[in-house]
Amino acid sequence: MSVFTPVTPEALSLWLQRYAVGRLAHLQGISAGVQNSNFFVTTTLGRYVLTLFESIPRAELPFYLHLMAHLARCGLPVPAPIADRDNEYLGTLADKPAVLVARLSGASDLSPDSARCARVGAMLAGLHLAGLSYRRHQDNPRGAAWRSATAAQLRPYLTAAEQTLLDEELAFQAGVAVDALPRGVIHADLFRDNVLWDGEHIGGVIDFYFAGVDALLFDVAVTVNDWCSNADGSLDAVRCAALLDAYHAERPFTSAESVAWPAMLRAAALRFWLSRAADFHLPREGEMVLVKNPDEYRDILRLRRSAVPALPAPSTV
Repeated sequence: MSVFTPVTPEALSLWLQRYAVGRLAHLQGISAGVQNSNFFVTTTLGRYVLTLFESIPRAELPFYLHLMAHLARCGLPVPAPIADRDNEYLGTLADKPAVLVARLSGASDLSPDSARCARVGAMLAGLHLAGLSYRRHQDNPRGAAWRSATAAQLRPYLTAAEQTLLDEELAFQAGVAVDALPRGVIHADLFRDNVLWDGEHIGGVIDFYFAGVDALLFDVAVTVNDWCSNADGSLDAVRCAALLDAYHAERPFTSAESVAWPAMLRAAALRFWLSRAADFHLPREGEMVLVKNPDEYRDILRLRRSAVPALPAPSTV
């Protein structure tokens, strides 16, 4: 993602001696994103992505790395982490925790049609089902506690109307009953730029560093808010139905999820309004840092407070 910490070819060449991946041939920083320092790495034996973690505590990183390894073993198109000669995924480079993962094929599609939305819906359901057998646990790092803390930091930077919207939404979400919703590992950031297309097939699902355990429906809401939104933030009915129907065919929605669906769309919009506003108003120093406009998800939140498409009907069988 964004390059905050520079890495020289000389330093990386030395670091790669701990791995059986060949010698460094090419190093390139990746300029998209806001979370970590990422680089394309080409060696004499393959293509990889190097990630230096800028803010995630080192103790939390095994959850993400072993999750990616677990999902890759289950056959999902996930970047498998590369173990060093001591069979460890996590190393240290430039005084930062670092990992090398396989680079997957394909490119993002920022204007997906309903067919691609359907493939993403089916893939997300498969990811959720595969995650049920993952034994490590870590709460969603951008859950309710994070929302409250971030909102308090941001209030001085918001307009009066935005403060009112934020306060009303936090109060609403505090009253949403989520205990009855199916839970498991969620990707939590399955935006269009985190899916790579290889022809008409999904070649890769990337950027698992917001993953955690939460309501599976929240993950569906995050995905729908991005993949199925029009330019003005409203939901496209055809793409939305395609994604939800394909997901439902693999993991049927429950009655409790049908009731909670409008609130989950709002919670997902709130989460990204807050994170983008924090990146905008409280930025970190770094090179090639991409800061996304928080107004997009503020406006999506406003729209989701009105009527939204329903989930497919739960099976009565």
